[in-house]
This record gives sequence, C-alpha cells and structure tokens, in this order.
Amino acid sequence: MNMETLIIPCKSRPPAVSLSPRQGRPPELPSRSAVTLPRKPSPLLARLNYISRKGHLAEVIEALDSLSGTGLKISTDTYTDLLDRCIDENSLHLGRRLHSLISLVEVPDPFAETKLVSMYAKCGSLSEAREVFDGMRERNLFTWSAMIGAFSRDGRSREVVEMFYSMMRDGVFPDAFLLPKILQACGHCEDLETGKLIHSLAIRGGIWGSSRVRNSILTVYTKCGKLSSARRVFESVEERDVVSWNSLISGYTQKGKNSEAYRLFNAMRAEGTQPSPVTWNVLIAGHCQSGNCDAAVELMMEMEAAGLLPDVFTWTSVISGFAQNGRQLRALDLFREMVLAGVKPNGVTLASVISACASLQALNKGQEAHTVAVKIGLGDNLLVGNSLIDMYSKCEEAESASRVFNAIGEKDIYSWNSMIGGYFQAGYCGKAHELFLEMQKSDVSPNVITWNVMISGYMQNGDEDQAINLFHKMEEEGKMCRDTASWNSIIAGYAQNGQKDRALGVLRQMQSFGEFPNWVTILSILPSCSNLISFKKVKEIHACVLRRGFHSVLPVANSLIDTYAKSGDIDYSRRVFDVISRRDIITWNSMLSGLVSLGSPHAAIDLFNQMRESGLKPNRGTFVSLLNAYGRAGEVAEGIEVFSSIMKDYLIVPALEHYLAIVDLYGRAGRLEEALDFIEQMPVEPDSSIWLALLTACRVHGNASFALLAAEHLLELEPGNASLQPTIVNTFALCGKSEHAQKLKKLEKDGVPKKIMGQSWTEVGNTVHTFISGSPSKSHSEQLLSWIRDIKQKVGALESSDGGLCIKEEENEEISGIHSEKLAIGFALISSHGTETHPRVRVVKNSRMCMDCHTTAKYISTLHGCEIYLNDTRCLHHFKEGRCSCGDHW
Repeated sequence: MNMETLIIPCKSRPPAVSLSPRQGRPPELPSRSAVTLPRKPSPLLARLNYISRKGHLAEVIEALDSLSGTGLKISTDTYTDLLDRCIDENSLHLGRRLHSLISLVEVPDPFAETKLVSMYAKCGSLSEAREVFDGMRERNLFTWSAMIGAFSRDGRSREVVEMFYSMMRDGVFPDAFLLPKILQACGHCEDLETGKLIHSLAIRGGIWGSSRVRNSILTVYTKCGKLSSARRVFESVEERDVVSWNSLISGYTQKGKNSEAYRLFNAMRAEGTQPSPVTWNVLIAGHCQSGNCDAAVELMMEMEAAGLLPDVFTWTSVISGFAQNGRQLRALDLFREMVLAGVKPNGVTLASVISACASLQALNKGQEAHTVAVKIGLGDNLLVGNSLIDMYSKCEEAESASRVFNAIGEKDIYSWNSMIGGYFQAGYCGKAHELFLEMQKSDVSPNVITWNVMISGYMQNGDEDQAINLFHKMEEEGKMCRDTASWNSIIAGYAQNGQKDRALGVLRQMQSFGEFPNWVTILSILPSCSNLISFKKVKEIHACVLRRGFHSVLPVANSLIDTYAKSGDIDYSRRVFDVISRRDIITWNSMLSGLVSLGSPHAAIDLFNQMRESGLKPNRGTFVSLLNAYGRAGEVAEGIEVFSSIMKDYLIVPALEHYLAIVDLYGRAGRLEEALDFIEQMPVEPDSSIWLALLTACRVHGNASFALLAAEHLLELEPGNASLQPTIVNTFALCGKSEHAQKLKKLEKDGVPKKIMGQSWTEVGNTVHTFISGSPSKSHSEQLLSWIRDIKQKVGALESSDGGLCIKEEENEEISGIHSEKLAIGFALISSHGTETHPRVRVVKNSRMCMDCHTTAKYISTLHGCEIYLNDTRCLHHFKEGRCSCGDHW
C-alpha cells in the first residue's frame, strides 16, 4: 500500500515509516505495498505492515482506526485513495468508517470532502452525500460537479437544475464538462427557460465552442419540442458531427414528423456524415411510435444493406412497435427472426414479446419466451417477471403466475398488482383478497392502483356489493384518495354486467362529486350503449365528450362511430368520421361496417377506395366488411375477385369470417350450388355460422334439399344450442321427410323447446317498454289492437308468395297471438303521434322476425313515412320507404 511517512509520536526518537508519495489524484490502491520499518517496530506498526502486504481494505481501515488515538496523520492522497477503494468495492459500510477517520488527514481540504461526497453518491446513499456537501465550508467546481453528477446518475433531473441555480448563486460557473449534465437534466424535465439561460451563458462564457455543450443545448430544444430553435442552433454550427444530426432527427421523430426526419437523414449522408446505429434506431423507433411499423421494417432492411447489422435496440423497437399497435403475431414472427439472427434479446425485448403473447392469450408462445428468458439469465428480471405474471394471468394460468410471483426476489408494486389482478382474472376472489392483506404487511404498500384492481376485480366477478364496499373503504381505511380510475372501475363493471342505467348513474354522481370523467370513462360506458334502444344515452355521452374535449381522442371517436352505427344512426357516425383529422384502421373499419349493416353497400365500397387512396393498408376486418358490401350489392364477381386478392396481394390468410362472407355472397345471389361447393372446398372446418348462412339462403330461395342438409350439420355441430333448435326443428318439420322423424323424436326427448317466446323492447319517453308475443301493452291496448288489425288487413291485400321456405322461430300469430315486434312498433308510433313529423322507431327483439312481420314493417314505413330500426338475432334491419337494409335476406 502506497502511503506517506506515518508519524507516530513517542518519547524517544520517532521511527520513520517510509512510503512513496503520490502526485495528483491517486489511482486505485495496489493490492500489495511495502512499509519500511525500523529495527524494532512497535506492535501497531507491525500489524499495519502485515495488512498492507495483504491489501485487505477492511483490515487497513481497522488498523487506521486503532492508530487514530496515537496522533497518526496521513495525507489527503492516501485518504482519497482509500475512498476510491470503497467506491470500487461498492462498500458503503467501509466508506462510513473511513468518513469517521477524516481527522487522520494531515491538512483537511475540500478535495477530501469532495471525494467523500462522491463515495456516498456512488455507493448508493445520496442523502449522506448531500449531508456532507451541505456541511462543507468551501465548495469549488469539483465539489459541485460531484454532487450534480450524483443527482444526474440517480435521474433526479429537477434537483440537478435546482443545484445549478444554487451553484451560480455561490459564484461558481460550470465548465464544459458539467454543463452537458445540467442540460441533460433540463431536457428530461423539459425546462426550456433554464436551457435558454445556459445557452446564453455558454456563449458569453466562451465555451460555446465545445461540441458536447452545443449538442446538449440542441437536445434541450428538441426534447422541449422547439424544433425551430433547435434548427437554428444546428445550422449555426459549421462542423456538425453525428451527435448533432442524431439530436435533430430525434426531435422530428418525437413530434411524429418522420418524413422530415428521413429527409434530414438523407441530407446527413449527402454531407458525408455516416449515420451511426443510433441514427438508424432513432428513425426506426420514430416510425414504430407513430404506428408505421411496416416502414420501420423497411428501414431496418435498408440499415442492413448499408452494412450495419440491426442490434438488440433495433429489433426491440420494431417488436415493441408491432406489439403495441395491435399486430402481435407479426411481433412474435420478428422475435423468432431476431433469435435466428443471433441477436440476444434484453429484458425490454422479452417483456414486449410476453405482452404480445398475453394480448393473444398465446400460452404456448408465452411459455417459449419464458424458457428463453431463463436460458439467457433473465428469469429473475423484474420487468420480465412482471410481464410473465400478466401473461399467465390473462391465459388463466393462475398457478404459473403465482410461481413466477413467488420467484421474484424484490417485488415492486406492479408485481403485487399484477398477481392480485391475475387471481381475479381466474375467478379466485378469495386468494386475491388474501394477497391484498399480505401486501399490506409487506414492504410494498398498496397504492391507488391496487385498490382499483380490487374494485374492478370484484365488479368483473359479479360481487358488486364488495366492490362498492371497497370503493368507500379506500378513503376511510386505506387513506387513499379515489381517482378517476376508481370511478371508472365501478362504471365499467356495471356496463359490462349489462346495467348501463346504473353505469350512467355513477357517471352523473362522479361529476357531481367534482371528479371529471376521462376518455377511459367514455370508452368504458359507450360499448354498453351499442343497441337501438340506447340512442338517447349515446347522445348524452357524446355531449359529455364534446364538453370535455375528448372528440379529438382517436379511440373515443372510433367508439362513437361504431356505437352510433349500432344504435341505428349512420348519419351521426359519418359526421364523427368526417371531422377526424388522423384516422387509423379502426376508424375506417368502424365506418365500413356501419355502412354495410345499415344497408349502404355501395357507399361502403366507395369508402374502401378512399381508404386505399389514403395509403392505409386494409386488414382482416376491412375485408370482412368489403366482402359483405359486395354481397349486399349483388356484385358476386367483384366479391370473388376481392377474396382472391386477400392472400395474393395482401398476404392475409382468410379466416372463417371471410369464408362466411363468400357463402353469404353466393347465397344472396341464389347461387346455392356454388355456395355448397365453396363450403365443401374450404381449407378450414365450417362452423355453425357457415351452415346457418346456407340455411338462410335456402329459406329465401326455396331450396328444401339444401336446407335439410344445412339443418343436419347444425344439429350435429350444436345439438344443445337453444337459439338454433327452433330453426332446426322447423326445417325438419317443413321438409316432412320420414327418415328425419327419428331426429325429431330425439330433439323432443332431449327437451328441445318447440317454440320461442318472442319478446321485444322499445324506448318511448325515456322509458323502455317490453312486449311479449300475444300480450299487448295494458296502456292503449284497445287502440293498439285496433291499429294492428287495420294494418294487418291492408298488408294482407298486398301479400304474395315469393317462393321461399317458411322456416320460423316463432309460432304463427294465429296460434301464439300478435308478435311482439308489431306491438312494439304500433305502441311507439301511437305514442309519438303528432309529436314527430317523420318518427324513428327503434326496436330490439330476442329472435328472428318472421316474414309476415318483416313485410308489415316495410309497409308501415311507407304508410307513416317513418323509419324503423329493428335488431333481431340475425341482423340490424332498417325499414324506410318500403324497403329493408337486409335486402329481404336475413
């Protein structure tokens, strides 16, 4: 150990301990050093000589401690040398002991205290570092640099900025090495004013010539979104390096201006500055963040062509981008490519992959990712572990999630919350509550998210009383202020449980308490209003959206488009669609689907062409709506051509819903043999929806043999489906084939209902009225019955046979009485008499409406000049001017 002469006072001539002096700042202590001793050394010095040769830091400090009472003095160099050793060994304990021995330093100076500040900060005790710093009598530039550097490493940007101002008040000006750290903090906390001040000081202080300072100022402007200021700084520099280009390019990508970022990228190369991997990664990440993941992949390929192999950050950006933009399967494919390319994933990569598996509920792939994590030593990584808990929970593997949870050494709040949520997901409310109680006793206290998870979990599992109880307790017992998410948990729970009136009631109560709903609140409640008798509630929520300024939030606008369409008002959907400045694939798909369902197939086809012109690529859902549009428009050849292009031009593997659309396409056109051939040649096994589509076409076009075949397949696939059984039974009975008598007897033996009790609902005067077949409403019953008899006589004179098969789900009115939809329509029109010029009637029915009721509704729409929206179990009918949006095919 290199130490100076240790002076040990004694009565005789003092013995000299000769150590080589150190110059400047001492490097790391060597493991062995020699101490020259006199012929008869004292026992203490002999001990010091021994431990010096061994080089054990703890024993050296212990020896110095034992010598402290003898008047021993050491130099600043020796003392700071030992502090460096404490930093190297990350030993806060030994550093504290050495701090207690600072009196051994011959002449205490700021350098020793500065090193103490650095030791505490680097060994993880920022509070003790600050305590030493505050107690210093003299603070120079090195002292301030040590303290600011400590705050900077700990990510405490706001404290760094505050210390900069304190430093200036002390009359100490930062140098070109310290300023970039302060500027970095300004960028992180978006403190533009301080950044501008430092910019001015750098120019006046003569350190503007430092490239690190210039680039740091440039970064502050870009992170604060001041691209014009950043551009001026950038263009004022004659010799721009790769860091300068990267900062400016990054600023444009953060603003979503990827085209300008790419233009700068090309200008960079034209100027002769070669892009670094960071440059490529910034561009790729920017495209992923804006949702243009395909362009990011193209950039990655361009990067490889330029001779730079994509690194783990490149792959992770692209994988995360696809996973976060709803393209989880593509994210998993890219992860497989990454592994095959020999690039080792990091924790963020695996967390993104595992999250993609969670969204897809792809347990097998999630387990594979778990295996990879263990193999590369990330099995105990907190980020990976938390993602695994979430994935296993969503795949209803609560035991696997619990094993991962128990294996995590130092759990954070996310670990606990994910596991509690996982138990609720699996329906284990008791275990979730036990873990919640255990958490309260642990080092990690429940936060507001924990309470919200508990409330939401109980609501999802139908225990509304316990959820409400916790909602009240979180402030009283948990000392936790309820936030918007707390209210959202209750609102979403009621909405998901089909209690939209209670959900709206809580929304109103929430506002009365001064808690404003956010866009998540709106998204929680809107889907529950996606039916015809909730139209007024949709308009009420839309008014709230406009008041709160959420109309520009894309998910909210998309949900409004979809909800208005399902509520029977495509005009409102179109209005919302037209004012959206930035549309995504969900926006277009929602509008397309609404147009098709409400009988505007040609408008849907035109909209699809507009979508293609906008440059957005269609997805699976887009093609389902487009194929249905061609089916309703009767354009069979065009529909078949589109179906062929799905795989050939768009590389999309058709799913069952695409095949269903083609069966419906053929069926509507009466090309039943082609429909059956198509079903038999399908590469996927047809399900009940396929055979039901064929049966519907057979009913409309009067093909009994094909209808019988479809009914047999339906019986085989879903023998216990109560909603299908009346149709199947009616088909067998209608065909009257003796060979099917046994099947009919089996159905009767199994207790299949022979008829369904028709039930319809309509809203009049903010009240939902229920009607049951054969039972007219008590109010206006005579007037209503008279009105229906009159309509029936008029329709009867117009009826003609259309050659179809009369396959019914309800008994004839002669047997069961007046069908419920006629009662609902009649009641709504009588109630609105004189109050509306062109009334709109909205009815929901629990079974397929019969041909007679369908014909009657068309006639009423002409007679009364009204519009009737009726949603039965097959489709949404829009009756207007004697026509129906279904094209008489339902």
